Amino acid sequence: MNLIVEQGNTKLKVAVFDYGKIISYAFLDKDDRSSVEDILKEYHPTAGIISSVADTDELLVYALKERLRRLLWLNEHTPIPIRLEYETKDTLGKDRIAAAVGAHHLQPGRDLLVIDAGTAVTYELIESSGVYKGGNISPGLTTRFRALNRFTKQLPLIEEKEEVPFIGTSTESAILAGVVNGMVYEMDGYIDTLKVKYGDIFVFLTGGHSFYFERRLKNHIFADANLVLVGLNRILEYNAEKN
Repeated sequence: MNLIVEQGNTKLKVAVFDYGKIISYAFLDKDDRSSVEDILKEYHPTAGIISSVADTDELLVYALKERLRRLLWLNEHTPIPIRLEYETKDTLGKDRIAAAVGAHHLQPGRDLLVIDAGTAVTYELIESSGVYKGGNISPGLTTRFRALNRFTKQLPLIEEKEEVPFIGTSTESAILAGVVNGMVYEMDGYIDTLKVKYGDIFVFLTGGHSFYFERRLKNHIFADANLVLVGLNRILEYNAEKN
C-alpha cells in the first residue's frame, strides 16, 4: 500500500492507495500529524510520496520516515513518466505536474487538457505522446470574488450559489453572473480552441470547484477531484519500477 501526502498552505490531503485505487482519504489541518499517525497505524503502507507547496513540516517528514520503508519527495529532479516542455521546471507547481501525470495515466495515448478549478484555475496540455506542452494560470472562483471586494470601494464580498442568472438584476447577482459565467466561457473557450487543433481532446476537470463547474460547461468533460492524488501515486510507482 502507498501513502500519498499533498501538503497545501493550510490543509493536508492524505490518501492510501492499494493496487492503484484509493481506499482511504482524509482532508486535514496542516499540522494534524496525529491523524496521519492513525492512518499509518491502521493501513501500514510501506511506501509514500509527499508533495508540498508550503514550508516543510519537519515533524511530519520525520514521522513518515520512521514508518515507511521508502519516502519520495516530489521536486523538479524527481523522475516522472511524462516529458516536460516547460522553460522553468523549478517553478512549475507540483500539483500541476501530478495532475498532468494522473491524466496521462488514466487516459494514455490521448491528447489531454486538465483544468484544475481551485484557488487558481490552471490549464495543462498533454499531447498523446506523453509530452507536457505547458499551461496557463488564471484566478479561481473565490479569488475573483475576493478581488472584486478588496480592490473596489462598494462591491460586496459574495460566495458561489447554485442558481446563477445569465444577466444580474442586482449588484450581488451581477457579480455572481459575471464571475461564474465568465469562468464558464473561459473554460469552454479553451476547450473549443484546442478541439480545432487536436480534434477529440479528452478534458479532465479537477480541483475544489470541479463539480460546481462540471454541469455548467457545454463541452463534455470528466470530473475527477482526486486527479492530483492519482498522479502522485503514479509517480511513486514509476520511481519504484525504475529502482
